[in-house]
Amino acid sequence: MDLDIDHLRRWIGREDSASETLSPALVRQFNATFDRSSGETPGNAAPLLIHFCLAQPSVATAELGPDGHAARGGFLPPVPLPRRMWAGGAFTFHGDILIGDEVTRRSTVKDVVFKQGRTGPLCFVTVQHDVTANSRPVLTERQDIVYRQAPSVQETTTKPAVEAAAQGENFRKITPSAAYLFRYSAMTFNGHRIHYDKDYVRDVEGYPGLIVHGPLQATLLCQFAADLKGSCPAEFSFRSIGTIFDTADFTVNAADAEDGSLRLWSAQVGGPVAVEATASW
Repeated sequence: MDLDIDHLRRWIGREDSASETLSPALVRQFNATFDRSSGETPGNAAPLLIHFCLAQPSVATAELGPDGHAARGGFLPPVPLPRRMWAGGAFTFHGDILIGDEVTRRSTVKDVVFKQGRTGPLCFVTVQHDVTANSRPVLTERQDIVYRQAPSVQETTTKPAVEAAAQGENFRKITPSAAYLFRYSAMTFNGHRIHYDKDYVRDVEGYPGLIVHGPLQATLLCQFAADLKGSCPAEFSFRSIGTIFDTADFTVNAADAEDGSLRLWSAQVGGPVAVEATASW
């Protein structure tokens, strides 16, 4: 497939903005989904990475594609590759979002790059999100999106042998139930069917089970880092290098690095690393 990368790069610099008030109800739902507890009344600090649930695009149902994603075009470039995935991201934390704050996310397309991968063409789109709460800067996020061709049946059913990920000095086991994944999709207004429609993900996309969201794994890893160190990191970055399905439990893991940061990763039990991350204070 030929990609007109010059045309797609015309989206660089395109901007979008949306706002939403962080309600106690959303915080209760977020805490319930992650089996956590925190202050849920106005003025309390919000849970880490709850901004993924705020000010998301409200795309009409009629404008969704067959996979549940928004049809191509609009704010993001119309990349003519069928599979869209969250490849990774990075966060710089400037302050807390407080419950009751009006949270505004200003998004800018920063780059569009074509690469030839092992399984075909890849198109990477980089978006920067500047998040404010009642006009206070609270978070700068880099979001890395990758578009690729649909994998062949052989690619999804025949996998080379891989080395199981090591268990961290500290680890936490997670059960990725269908209800858990559905709740997270609902909170983030994410219609992508790979996370909640088992028939679709198996029969159309050829995967063995529902796929655990990259941002959900990033949230678990960031929460784990903050729990271990006792405070929110100043910076957190993550990269998706594999897939976790709802077919077995997975772990989030952490190990101290020599520079004082935490090295983190997620992995299905007995499987390879899926998301790797770094947190620093």
